[in-house]
Amino acid sequence: MRKTDVARRLTVGAELQEGGGAEVRVWAPACTTLELVVPDGPTIPMEKEADGHFSAFAEDARAGGRYWFRLDGERMRPDPVSRWQPDGPHQPSAYVDHRAFKWTDDCREGVTAIGQAIYEMHVGTFTPEGTWAAAAEQLAELAALGITVVEMMPIAEFPGRFGWGYDGVLIYAPSHVYGTPDDLRAFVDRAHAAGLA
Repeated sequence: MRKTDVARRLTVGAELQEGGGAEVRVWAPACTTLELVVPDGPTIPMEKEADGHFSAFAEDARAGGRYWFRLDGERMRPDPVSRWQPDGPHQPSAYVDHRAFKWTDDCREGVTAIGQAIYEMHVGTFTPEGTWAAAAEQLAELAALGITVVEMMPIAEFPGRFGWGYDGVLIYAPSHVYGTPDDLRAFVDRAHAAGLA
């Protein structure tokens, strides 16, 4: 795939392409060079753009595959807009296929602000398992209690085993402690099926 064939939804981050591979773009204006490093794989020099972004196309990228950024030939860092950190915030980022999850809530309408009963859920303490999958099993019970909206906290990746909503890093990546990005999608889809926003 030529770089001109790339389709981006977002200005930065790693986006898997329908024809294979991933377009990867990051803003790092203080850096002179950036490389896309695949653990046990190739190192791809990233092209510096005039506005401080760096970009590259990773031909062999696939869902679940890991990658790092090497800044100025030295420091290895995860993607600051990573969509998944399967091994935590200080480890390589992983590619996510946003098209893979099959939503069932296409007809779902939003809610108005008036008349809602909001439940703030700390995912890590809501069930003994502390996962989105386990919490999803309890959504019908919340709806039966009269809850209409679930506010989850924390969602963003954080260091350690527990997060309290104030220590999030890599804010686009749902916490690996609670499950995969598709586990979070399944939680939201199931909440909508139970009549919860």
